[in-house]
Order: sequence, then C-alpha cells, then structure tokens
Amino acid sequence: MDANATQPLHPAARAAMVRVFEEGALNASAQHAEGRRARAIVEEARATLARLLDCDAREIVFTASGSEADNMAVKGAETRAHIVSPLEHPAVARAAAATGRPVMTVAVDENGVIDLSALETVLKEAPKPAQVCLMLASHETGAIQPVRETAELAHAHGAIVHCDAVQAAGRVPVSFRSLGVDTLAISAHKFGGPQGTGALIVREGLTIAPLVHGGGQEWRRRAGTENVAGIAGMAAALDAAVAEMAEKAARLNRLRAILEAGLKEMAPGVRIFSEGAERAPGVTLFAMPGLDADMARIALDLEGFAVSRGAACASGKVEPSAALVAMGVPEGLARNALRVSLGEWNTEEEVRGLLTALKKLFAQARSVAEAAA
Repeated sequence: MDANATQPLHPAARAAMVRVFEEGALNASAQHAEGRRARAIVEEARATLARLLDCDAREIVFTASGSEADNMAVKGAETRAHIVSPLEHPAVARAAAATGRPVMTVAVDENGVIDLSALETVLKEAPKPAQVCLMLASHETGAIQPVRETAELAHAHGAIVHCDAVQAAGRVPVSFRSLGVDTLAISAHKFGGPQGTGALIVREGLTIAPLVHGGGQEWRRRAGTENVAGIAGMAAALDAAVAEMAEKAARLNRLRAILEAGLKEMAPGVRIFSEGAERAPGVTLFAMPGLDADMARIALDLEGFAVSRGAACASGKVEPSAALVAMGVPEGLARNALRVSLGEWNTEEEVRGLLTALKKLFAQARSVAEAAA
C-alpha cells in the first residue's frame, strides 16, 4: 500500500523493453543500421509521450529519473531567485537551495493548497526574473495544486514555472499546454514504467542549462547514451496508464472512501490531511491521536502491510513534514502521520484487513495511555 513510492512494471512496459533487449545492445547515437533502429525506438517513444502529455516531441528531454529532471529544471533556469512551495519534493527544494540564489517560500492553506494571493505578494518582492516551483500532486497528501492559475500569475510577473508532475502523470490528466508551465518533470516508475528513467519537458524557446555535460545527446541538453529500453518502457507504461486512468481512479477512490470511513469510525479524533482538497486517487495521509507512526509502521510491516511515514528522516532524527507544518498542523501530530497510497492491485479485503490491524494497534495505544495516566 505504498504506490506513491513506486509501482510494479506494467506488462505493456515489460513487453516493450523485452523487444528492445532482443534487438541487442543498441546506441541511439551510433551512425549505422543498429544505431538507426535504436534512434527510431527512442523517437517513437518521444512522439508517444508528446501525444500523451500534450507537448511537442522536441520539448522532451530524457533523463535518468524524476529527481534529475527536477534538478535540471531548477539548477539550469536562468533566474535570480526561486519561489518554492513548502510542499515540494526534496529534489526541487534542495536543488533550489544548492543554486546559491535566494529561495523564497509561499504559504499554503489548511488543506495544503498553495495560497495564490500570498504567491502574488512574494512575486512582487522577489528578484526578477524568478522561478516558481509547484508540484501538480503532493507526494504526501495527494492534494492537487492550481498549477494553471499559478502559471498565469507567475507569467504576469515575468516569472517562469517548473511543475513536478512525478506523482500526477498516469494518475490524473496532465496537459503541458493546458497547465501553461515552462518545465515539467515525470518519472517512469511512478506509473508502471521502469526505475531509472524520467523526462523533463522544456517549453520551446526556453533555455535550460545542461546538468550533465558530455556528448551531444538530446539536442545537447542532456549528455549520456539514451536508455533505449527504459525509454520504450516509459512510453508504453504511460500509454497504458492513461488508457486505464478513469477506471482505476474510480476504483481507488472507492477503496480510499472505505479506508477513511473506517478510520473515522475507530478513532473519531483521526486527522485526514488535505481531505477538503481534490486529491490524487487512492492517497490518504492521516494521524490517529496517541498512535506513534514509527511503531505503527513497523507493526503493520510485520502484519504484511506496506505503508510509509508522512515525514522524512534526517540524521537519525524524525523531522515533521514541512508541508504539514506549513498547513498549520502541530509538530507532534505531523510526526505521527502515516501515508497509505493504494494501487490497482489492492483489494477491498486488503483495505479492511489494514483497518483491522490499525484498530488493534489503536486499542493497544489507548490501553498504554490509560495505564500511564
């Protein structure tokens, strides 16, 4: 139940990759028949992704991960400052900090959705030109952000916008043109493609300095021999994910409704974060009063349920989620957040089994608290 971390390889992606492997070792930059076959595979995949993501094929730069795509967009931007939401993945937030340029943050509301009026204030104060970084779907709460409105506001102030769509692509509709952003990152393994494969869309006419130097691949924007099999698998996976999106979303949202109703029944004081916002299908971040998240995660793991912490660990110390703190969540509660992110493989029986396991843990936590009192 940790689909936000990674997803199994989709059969369509596996088949596409096997076809490439059967061709043998191919280098898409080689100037011979084998190289031309590899180039054709890469460009066919690029065209597929362009169709699915509503961009021009020449705007796509293949990378080795979503993190690399985020780093390229942030570090390579010709800007004087970064405006970063507190929701961003470390691949964006830490990349911005590493540039040495000023990094400014913008407020979010109690549902973890960016405050556009606060953004306008920051845009007026920021050194120009600035870059606004806003993800499309939160990796923690699943909250969908008003990226299109953010882009319109940013452009009105001469800023560019980077969108981390890693948790959105393949799960919710993603149109580069409709969002109106300048760069957008995706990662294959989040929608059933292979790990170690990603892409950055760069708006035509925008200059992004290369992060990786070397050969002239990707129109001199990203050096390194293309991962032909990974690229083919990524395109096949996204094609399948988009085709299956509506059906999967309906099913995952039904399972989430069962989960959240069960949580509220067993623990009336449960906090379900971003519940009032539109969320990516199947994602629930919650905290139950008195239930330690670390102990619960370990106990659930022993019971056969894979869930994740809603907070990151740094230097052995559990730090509260920056996103939750920005939402006004008390630090103690933020430290006890657990994330369940369901995939199409999960069943109603498994969700009810998780609720049974949580009920047992919650009862034990209450007994300990009562004994201590």
